[in-house]
Amino acid sequence: MTTFTHETYLSPFTWRYGTDEMKSIYSETHKRKLLRQVWIALATAQMKAGLVTEIQVKQLIEHKDDIDVDRATEIENEIHHDLMAEIKTYAEQCPEAGSIIHLGATSMDILDNMDAIRLKEALDIIIKKAKALLVLYIEKMEQYKDLPCMAFTHIQPAEPTTVGYRFAQTAQDLIDDIKELENVRDNIRGKGMKGAVGTAASYFELLEGTSMSPFEMEQIVMDTLNLKAFSASTQVYTRKQDYRVVNAISSLSCTLYKFFIDFRLLQSPPIGEWSEPFGKKQVGSSAMPFKRNPINSEKIDSLCRFISSQPNTAYQNAASTLLERTLDDSANRRIVLPETFLAMDEVLKTAAKVISGMNIHMSAIKKNMNNYGVFAATEKLLMQLGKHGANRQDMHEVIREHSLKAWAEVQEGEVNNLAQSLTSDERVLKYLSKETALSLLNANEYVGDAPLRTQLIIEEAKEILSK
Repeated sequence: MTTFTHETYLSPFTWRYGTDEMKSIYSETHKRKLLRQVWIALATAQMKAGLVTEIQVKQLIEHKDDIDVDRATEIENEIHHDLMAEIKTYAEQCPEAGSIIHLGATSMDILDNMDAIRLKEALDIIIKKAKALLVLYIEKMEQYKDLPCMAFTHIQPAEPTTVGYRFAQTAQDLIDDIKELENVRDNIRGKGMKGAVGTAASYFELLEGTSMSPFEMEQIVMDTLNLKAFSASTQVYTRKQDYRVVNAISSLSCTLYKFFIDFRLLQSPPIGEWSEPFGKKQVGSSAMPFKRNPINSEKIDSLCRFISSQPNTAYQNAASTLLERTLDDSANRRIVLPETFLAMDEVLKTAAKVISGMNIHMSAIKKNMNNYGVFAATEKLLMQLGKHGANRQDMHEVIREHSLKAWAEVQEGEVNNLAQSLTSDERVLKYLSKETALSLLNANEYVGDAPLRTQLIIEEAKEILSK
């Protein structure tokens, strides 16, 4: 028996990242229970063909949860075949039925169907948590769709947007990700029961003289498992299925990476508009006691970066399955599939924690609007000056002169005086009153239809959640 303690290497996914719910899906115990489900489904179909007795099937069912990893590992150390070790362990527990376990099957008839079931289970968890996260985005969009804030292009102050509209950008991508994950989940298929190279030749031999065809046997098995089968396979189901799954999760990681790297920028003191929840006893830095580092957003981006690298391996597995099968995908699939799911599981859990507990700092938003919003609002002033008979080019130069001077003052830490200087310029007052010009330079009103578009995303999000 092998014991795992902190005296040896443990994957961070064993004890640091991922929830118990997802870890259970990719546990050895659950895997072996699923393998036994497939063997029971196969035996049930073969019972209907008259090849297996009802007593044998009943015994397989009675011992389906008697998982003994230690015994299977002991056998595997002798025979160097993990699936055969589990078969022998199961057979020892079922003296009447041991001889008919795996009848006519090849290893991947069992393993690939098990993996398909597990992919569906794991995707269900990811979809459920992605939808729960979307609910939190809806709450933020509804709360802040009308709250003006500075938008940034090229990481430079640009024009105002709203806080809610910022959330809407990510929510829109999240909606698309959920749709794709659901589509992938709904189209998961197992290998079916097709034997060593996908021709079902062994089952033709086994079922000869019975009233059941291999195709009919496969259909009974897959119906029992509540799983569709690929129409064609080699020794394995097409590895493009894994590629589609990992790609869909990687797309979700792209959406969340972008949001949380933006979150980190918005938490930086020069902007300071958002911040993560911070515990009373939380330590931000071992060297600098004052630090409030965005550690959760950084963890999310770190894990998303890891997830983004996994599709390449899944691609290679799909592209390099030589002829009817090679085994060079086997070892990495034991890592890529569970760790992709566990990493996203941790990302979604952490993202929900950050979004639900985050702080929106109104004073910082107001400060940035006061410092930079008026520059964008000069566009409104320029349009109205033109409508009131001013020469557009002349007024553009007037605004440019005042703006450059005000920008230099802001860069030196001084108060932005642009509104006051522009509305004191006789070249402006020739066409507009001071009060009108000042009202035009109120950037809080210069958010276009951001609130309306945020509401559109809210409605789209609620629609997908209602299905």
